[in-house]
Amino acid sequence: MQKTLWAQARPDEKGIMTYVSSFYHAFSGAQKAETAANRICKVLAVNQENEQLMEDYEKLASDLLEWIRRTIPWLENRLPENTMQAMQQKLEDFRDYRRLHKPPKVQEKCQLEINFNTLQTKLRLSNRPAFMPSEGKMVSDINNAWGGLEGAEKGYEEWLLNEIRRLERLDHLAEKFRQKAAIHEAWTEGKEEMLQRRDYETASLSEIKALLKKHEAFESDLAAHQDRVEQIAAIAQELNELDYYDSPSVNARCQRICDQWDALGALSQKRSEALQRTEKLLETIDQLYLEFAKRAAPFNNWMEGAMEDLQDSFIVHTIEEIQGLSSAHEQFKATLPEADKERQAILGIHNEIAKIVQTYHVNMAGSNPYTGINPQEVNAKWDKVRQLVPLRDQSLIEEHARQQNNERLRRQFANQANVIGPWIQTKMEEIGRISIEMHGTLEDQLTHLRQYEKSIINYKPKIDQLEGDHQLIQEALIFDNKHTNYTMEHIRVGWEQLLTTIARTINEIENQILTRDAKGISQEQLNEFRASFNHFDRDHSGTLGAEEFKACLISLGFDIANDAQKRTGIMDAEDFKTCLISMGYNLGENEFSRIMSVVDPNRMGVVTFQAFIDFMSRETADTDTADQVMASFKILAGDKNYILADELRRELPPDQAEYCIARMAPYSGPDAVPGALDYMSFSTALYGESDL
Repeated sequence: MQKTLWAQARPDEKGIMTYVSSFYHAFSGAQKAETAANRICKVLAVNQENEQLMEDYEKLASDLLEWIRRTIPWLENRLPENTMQAMQQKLEDFRDYRRLHKPPKVQEKCQLEINFNTLQTKLRLSNRPAFMPSEGKMVSDINNAWGGLEGAEKGYEEWLLNEIRRLERLDHLAEKFRQKAAIHEAWTEGKEEMLQRRDYETASLSEIKALLKKHEAFESDLAAHQDRVEQIAAIAQELNELDYYDSPSVNARCQRICDQWDALGALSQKRSEALQRTEKLLETIDQLYLEFAKRAAPFNNWMEGAMEDLQDSFIVHTIEEIQGLSSAHEQFKATLPEADKERQAILGIHNEIAKIVQTYHVNMAGSNPYTGINPQEVNAKWDKVRQLVPLRDQSLIEEHARQQNNERLRRQFANQANVIGPWIQTKMEEIGRISIEMHGTLEDQLTHLRQYEKSIINYKPKIDQLEGDHQLIQEALIFDNKHTNYTMEHIRVGWEQLLTTIARTINEIENQILTRDAKGISQEQLNEFRASFNHFDRDHSGTLGAEEFKACLISLGFDIANDAQKRTGIMDAEDFKTCLISMGYNLGENEFSRIMSVVDPNRMGVVTFQAFIDFMSRETADTDTADQVMASFKILAGDKNYILADELRRELPPDQAEYCIARMAPYSGPDAVPGALDYMSFSTALYGESDL
């Protein structure tokens, strides 16, 4: 019917009602069954819910207890990690457990208790017996397990913190150990090689002392590093006590450092002893070197001086000098044995050095620092000295023979010179007396002097013979002669002066004869002139001394005729002036200067006897003067103060006229005319009264 109703497109009301009635009767019959079914369903539903709660409790309890079972061993695990990072990871895991894993479990435990209580309540309300969980899953069991979890948790956190602090301390100590060990190992790097060096074997004393100072500094440094080694050992000990995971490597490194430290100490001590031993040896050698130098240097100088003296080309001039050299040479030879002992002692010092070097195996790096002299040089110079001694002996013998021959030449020359010298002096004095003393006429004096001249010339061969002896002396290089005060130069000068004096004296006498004959001077006048000249010719000092004063006294009338004075044949200006005054001349300074220009035209300051005679003869005889010549020129000039060249050419011969024109100065007076010549100055110049 249902199908018919629904199959119709539009059912009718009757069909609908039929259907409704059918449904009503159907549902009404079924209501009782439904009620019974509902009751059953409700009971079953409660029972099912309780069973589900029981299952859920069992499952939650099992899961929670399993989690607690797994977690407690993890929390009870106290095996420490080796690294701070691992322990920090454990701490981080624990924090994750507390922050992420445990809170849900706390909620599960709480929910489990709620479910248990709810289940018991429902069971009680539904007249069901109380729920009894499986063994070990009671709430009390769960609480006990949870208490165990919290107990493990609390100890675990404390352990983690302590362990982290421990590892932090260990890491700090380990890092400190590594740093100190690294610093120490860096410092010790190369130290063993340095201490094992044998550089002292080739070092000098100064270098050894420097090495000792350096080693002392190293030992101070080594002692300073003792604290670091002790600190390293203490740190290693503390790491062991704190159960550091890498203690074996720390202990091994610490042991290496300690072993190396002990080795460095032993090597340092060994090197110190070696340096000190080498220093003592080198100091001994240095002292020997110094002693060798102190003794070898003067000995070497002595040998060099000896060689120089033995090879010196000596120059002697007398037998006494060569005898002195020979005596000194013998004294030198007497010192040779002592010198040889000194040489042996010096060589002994060197041998002692060699013995020390050989005995103690000292490797000498160089030679003696105090001297460049070596034993070979000492021996070589000593041999040279020994060779030069006989050569010096021979040279002295030969020189002695030469000086004996020189002495013979000296005596030969002296014997002749001691005769010739006084002979020349005697002849000079005799000639002086002849020219000064007034014995006989001038002709007699001239004859006497010419006889002297002939005898002097006849003496020339002896002079020549002396020249020959002097030539031998010069060839023999003889420079002095103690047997005579005369030298060949003295003899030559004396001989030349003798010849000159005799020739000049003869010429003076001849000039006196000419002057006498030309001026008409009598012999008595000449004798008078000579007497006056000789009287005032004294010491020629150029000042008015005692002798000049005597001349003044004589001019005043005092009688000192017996005073014998040295005569030289010339008179100085003061004597000449005194002589003129004594003879009646009234002389002013200007007049005396004029007279001196006449008698001493060369301005030598002395007046010779010939000049004195010329002056005296001019004053006593009628001779031309400058005034007379000026008067003659004035006549030729027509009484003018000047003269013209034409006037001179007209009145004088051509050559004399040109002579005057060439030498006359131009006239410069107020009445001068062009071409005027000064005949006055020319006239005075002719007589030496002015410059021509």
